[in-house]
Amino acid sequence: MSLMLQEITEQPVVLERTIQAEREKLAKLGTFLRNKDIDLIVLAARGSSDNACQFGRYLLEVTTGIPVSLSAPSVFTLYKAKPNLKRALVVGVSQSGEGVDINNVLETAKESGAYTLGITNEADSSMAKIADETLLIHAGREKSVAATKTYTGQMLHFYLLAAQLADEKIAFEKIPHFAAQVLQLKSKVEELVERYVFMENCVVVGRGMNYGNSYELALKLMETCYVVAERFSSADFFHGPLAIVERRFPVLMFAPTGVTRQSNLDLLKRLQELHADSLAITNDEEIAKLSSRTIEMPKDVDEFLSPIPFIIPAQLFAALLSKAKGIDADAPRSLSKVTKTL
Repeated sequence: MSLMLQEITEQPVVLERTIQAEREKLAKLGTFLRNKDIDLIVLAARGSSDNACQFGRYLLEVTTGIPVSLSAPSVFTLYKAKPNLKRALVVGVSQSGEGVDINNVLETAKESGAYTLGITNEADSSMAKIADETLLIHAGREKSVAATKTYTGQMLHFYLLAAQLADEKIAFEKIPHFAAQVLQLKSKVEELVERYVFMENCVVVGRGMNYGNSYELALKLMETCYVVAERFSSADFFHGPLAIVERRFPVLMFAPTGVTRQSNLDLLKRLQELHADSLAITNDEEIAKLSSRTIEMPKDVDEFLSPIPFIIPAQLFAALLSKAKGIDADAPRSLSKVTKTL
């Protein structure tokens, strides 16, 4: 078994361990932040961590009403901007905690008056030393170059943070159980990948809470399978990119039941007309019927809690497709585990 596959299977335990280990710290942090009158949240990250932030942006804005911005690190590192962040919470997200540009954002934000928070898997990292407070992912060492358990750990921390800042309860305690359930889909995914061994190009679609997942699966397909993968929301896909679709062109979709359902149905109907190949990760019966192929998810996973359980079969798909293509998912060409950019 590859390291990537091994680490995918560790996720239910990592998620539960992280909840238990960080719960008390988060309760104190929540009390502090609620008294601080935060009116802006800024998220800074690169790579898979940035995809987790795409999710965090939706989650935090929907649940707290506070505007959330995805930082462009180059604004800080290359252009030396110093925005006024006196009433902002600035969150740096990095698996290793050693992303030079992300840490630079945190340092500049502190100088500009922000309260800074780090989300990382490494307690002794540079990020942990810089940030005012650090939320740890209790994943153990992640050895695979392709991030899996730290990606879902980062997403979990956005749930935990939102639960402290939002007025309504968030049932994040269910997520480790859902993660364990969907790992049972491995044999189904293994059968599916045989149909995609010769795939060289595809589109990945996800909207709303699963928009970040569309970026993450596309990244996994590019780095572990060398597939050119574009990513879009189902709404944006109608604004031009649909023109690339032709007969048998593969479109992979995150399509939970919920408020994004209708736009996914509209897209699937159009894809049928174009005779495209659609693979939907879904728990909606009508979406499943319209799709060429499906990975059927548990019915009781609502859209709000779907991003973590829905990315797990997608991770399995990338890892198993890599194996089927004869590519070592643990050693993608030209890549290393820690990437430092400015």
